[in-house]
Amino acid sequence: MQDIAYAGVMAEGLRERKKRETRQRISDLATGLFLERGFEAVTIAEIAEVADVSVNTVYNYFPAKEDLFLDRSRGIVDRLSRWVRGRDDGESAAGAVLRELRAEVESVSPRVGLMEGYSRFMAVIDGSPALKARLWAVGQDVLANLEATLREETGAGPAETLPALIAGQINWVHQTAMSAIGREMMAGRDPKAVSREVLVLIDEMEGLLGDKVLNYAARGAR
Repeated sequence: MQDIAYAGVMAEGLRERKKRETRQRISDLATGLFLERGFEAVTIAEIAEVADVSVNTVYNYFPAKEDLFLDRSRGIVDRLSRWVRGRDDGESAAGAVLRELRAEVESVSPRVGLMEGYSRFMAVIDGSPALKARLWAVGQDVLANLEATLREETGAGPAETLPALIAGQINWVHQTAMSAIGREMMAGRDPKAVSREVLVLIDEMEGLLGDKVLNYAARGAR
């Protein structure tokens, strides 16, 4: 009986791995087509043909074509919330985001778009109203997710406005830095040079934040 149970677990693991591999292959091949020809010019049928799967299979993994190109946006939606939840003792929500954002930019991390070839990715977005609209929606999800996290972390009630206001300020810092990176990388700039400039920009934005924002939701504060 133990052998049967073990075999069942292994089979399930293999099925899940195969599904992940199929999903990743479809995403990678679709991204290649988008970069080559532009988002609007590529159809789901073409993607299915190149990936050697059915159109229904593509839709099973990716409900919309935008999901194929922005497949990694799922990790962006909760990025600020993860940083806030992982803040150090005595560190505020804004302090955690500023620290983590600086670390990503200073290390010239691909996670914030500081990499060769990012200009091609941004050019596809720039040429597609559908992708621009989806990115705006992702930004709204980031903001809503952060506000919900601040309410959880501080115990603020639904009628309190401060979590929404603080979330807006923190999100402004992150969004402005990301927009600057995207703009400069799209212009063909060197990632290291962009990193240095965005670090200065982050310092300037921190200087514009008030004490109430910078000290909000400090871990361990009474």
